[in-house]
Amino acid sequence: MAALGVLMVLLAALTACAGPYQYYEGTGLHDATAAEVAGGWENVEGTRVVLRKDGTALLEKLDGQGFDFEDGWRFSGTGTWQLTDDDGGQVVQLVLTTRTRVEKRSPSPVADPSAPEPPSTYSWFFHVNRDPHDGLVLFFMYGDPDIGNMYVMTRETGS
Repeated sequence: MAALGVLMVLLAALTACAGPYQYYEGTGLHDATAAEVAGGWENVEGTRVVLRKDGTALLEKLDGQGFDFEDGWRFSGTGTWQLTDDDGGQVVQLVLTTRTRVEKRSPSPVADPSAPEPPSTYSWFFHVNRDPHDGLVLFFMYGDPDIGNMYVMTRETGS
């Protein structure tokens, strides 16, 4: 009986740390095209991402995804992107290959002396969805997955 109790506690601990994908399986969207995704994207925090038709990308002040958001860094640089599709829906994989600048989000999170240095390369996975007007929206989850925060990118004004 004690072994069963230990097994139950172990399974509970393992499933509690399954990450954001235990909560979110995707948008179910499968009809976006790479040509439709290409172009300029922005969010209210001053982030700007340009996804070029040739698969290259320009990033300005893009925050980390998942728990990395808590570190407060924002990347600028260049990279690559691709639109993928799986059972849960379409995802834009964006990879920072050349970092040109790292900034801290303002107001800056409390400095943690044990926080790791920002990585020199980084990957984001943006879910693809449609807004009520059938336009595309890109987003990823950040912070504690129990809270369900979404970092939303909309089509750049004038794009």
